[in-house]
Amino acid sequence: MPNSPQSAAEAEAFGSWLRRQLLRAGMSQADLAAKLGKTRAAVSAWITGRAEPRDETKARIAEILGTDLASLETRTVDVPIDRPIRWHHRLAHADGGREYGNAAAFAFDADLSVLAREATQNSLDERCDTRSPVRVHYTLHELDGAHLDAFLAALCWDELLPHYETAARGNQKVSRSLRSALTDLSQERRLRLLRIDDYNASGLTGPEYSDGRFAAVVRRQLDSHKITAGRAGGSYGLGKATLWATSRLGLVLINSTLSEPHEGRTEGRVIGRLDLPWHEVGGVAFAGPAWLGEPDTEPEHQGVSRSWWADDEALRRLHLERTGTEPGTSFLIVGAYDASGAAETLQEMHDKLVRSLADDFWAAMIGGRSAEPLLEARVTTLRNGEVYLPEQQVDPHEYHPALSRALRAYLDGDTVDKLTAADQVVRADVPLVVTPVKDRGRPRDRGCEHLAVLLLTPADDQDTHTNRVICMRGNRMTITEQRPRDLPLGSPAFQAVLLAGYATGRDGEDVALAEAFLRASEPPEHDRWDRTEELTTTYQRGALTRLKEFRSAIDHTVRSLLGKREITRSGGPAVLRELLKLETSAGVGGRRAQSFPTVRNIEARLDDRGAWHVTVHLKLPDADDPWVLAPVAKFDVRSGGRPSVEWELLVGSATCRAESGTIVIEPGVRTAVFSGVTDPASHPVRGGYARLMVDVPKARGGEA
Repeated sequence: MPNSPQSAAEAEAFGSWLRRQLLRAGMSQADLAAKLGKTRAAVSAWITGRAEPRDETKARIAEILGTDLASLETRTVDVPIDRPIRWHHRLAHADGGREYGNAAAFAFDADLSVLAREATQNSLDERCDTRSPVRVHYTLHELDGAHLDAFLAALCWDELLPHYETAARGNQKVSRSLRSALTDLSQERRLRLLRIDDYNASGLTGPEYSDGRFAAVVRRQLDSHKITAGRAGGSYGLGKATLWATSRLGLVLINSTLSEPHEGRTEGRVIGRLDLPWHEVGGVAFAGPAWLGEPDTEPEHQGVSRSWWADDEALRRLHLERTGTEPGTSFLIVGAYDASGAAETLQEMHDKLVRSLADDFWAAMIGGRSAEPLLEARVTTLRNGEVYLPEQQVDPHEYHPALSRALRAYLDGDTVDKLTAADQVVRADVPLVVTPVKDRGRPRDRGCEHLAVLLLTPADDQDTHTNRVICMRGNRMTITEQRPRDLPLGSPAFQAVLLAGYATGRDGEDVALAEAFLRASEPPEHDRWDRTEELTTTYQRGALTRLKEFRSAIDHTVRSLLGKREITRSGGPAVLRELLKLETSAGVGGRRAQSFPTVRNIEARLDDRGAWHVTVHLKLPDADDPWVLAPVAKFDVRSGGRPSVEWELLVGSATCRAESGTIVIEPGVRTAVFSGVTDPASHPVRGGYARLMVDVPKARGGEA
């Protein structure tokens, strides 16, 4: 058995243990009293904890229940009664109501990057020992042949199949997806599993049906049940739905090692949950959800499948084995996939998980001389139990070197007041005013000021996205990316980190207030700080204004740290450095020289094809004639010239228009935005291997 013995203080109370064994054995208190030659009142006193039998009576009880005296003393195992593991399907609502799928699963995209973000955030929120990091391990596992057959048998697939087949006959979205999944499984005879293991996490503690972590995850929707002293990243209770959303079959198996004993045990608490739409089998209507477990014997839950304490063989057959006895939970997503279509092969899925973990949790993986990282993450891929892609530890310094350098300097106390070298990190405080909660504070009280921390450092050579501020709070998960506006022309490319709330590493009233305020401003995706229902209903008027002021203060602080600089026209741009080259002599008709357009902001990203998507924001002086500009995209490669690449698409906006490869801006327009997409077929090298330079000169022969 995988369950380690508990101390006497941790063991389950004798009365509750005995009551459960009698129910499992189908024996009443009166039956036991008769076999022992005792009164029913005596047995009742043992059950309620008012008394405990003598050793000789315990020995007789053990004999009647078919176990040994040691089991009665330790109470770490149930009596050996065969109760087969089976699926329990919830019957349809008596009032005729139907759900054609779990609405919570549609709150997010069925995307591996979303799954990694939500699941890892939940693991961080449940960190058990704050002196050590949470360790998460993502394992992709593809099964076919005999390995697939063995797993389906352990899953009681023959029992499930009639429910799947009828649920897949509908016309709703979930039914269509199930139909496709069943067809592929039948034709390809292949199934992908994704197991997410976390260690040094609390595990699914608590009772089967009442309040606790277990019921919040397994039995309920929209129950967050985070016990983290206000530090939790999540707050909606929606993130767990991504586990089921990423399963083509709507099926997840769970094995948890508990940080607090339940029924006198901690290891191998197993259950499965299936989310199907409403369906009928054999003339009986079912609501959709189903649970894999041991039939419950409690009168109020008679026949419902509850979690069971699985032995090593059951865990092996279900691919739910855990390493060691450290608390945490393993979620096995059956039929794992990436609905975005961007990751179809095992290699692509593996790489997407690694990249997603690096992008969203790089800061949580950074430690300092006096502080451990909050998180360690790794990804492994298997085929039929054999290593297909070796374990890959996610290294934040590999994916985000400049950002990692900035945070490490802060944790080590190595920041500076002014940048004088490329490897330095400058620090500044950014004020956030937290609006008072409604019914608290004095009228017109502006609120409490919290000083967030801004860290800025020069960008690294391999950085493809620069001139941005990565914002976070709490457990240092990336929340949002802000691109400061109106940067001084010629400013060096930079990376910046904004730490707010508990991410600053500080404690105090202002920290707790800022943490709660920012968390309230986040939607379920936790990807921005903006207007939410919770923000407007919880806080006094002015909360949204305080957020806008905070964002403006971030921009202002970045500009003050960069300072004003001259454009070095002979030096060439850094990655996506705004570059505008215009004539300064008199224009057509001898018009006098005037001021020139300037770049307020530039944004860029690489898509899966390797094409660059660029958006340029221009600020324009008043002019009598149209501005006619001809954007040119060039690759700033490490050696040789700068080859030009073709535009696949060039579009204007409400303030300008694209004509034959030029951008035309009418007189009197003071700001303009245009976008372009490069043609990957014209790239001399892959897009990610070179810097992109965008020239915006005057069009030849055009007005300006």
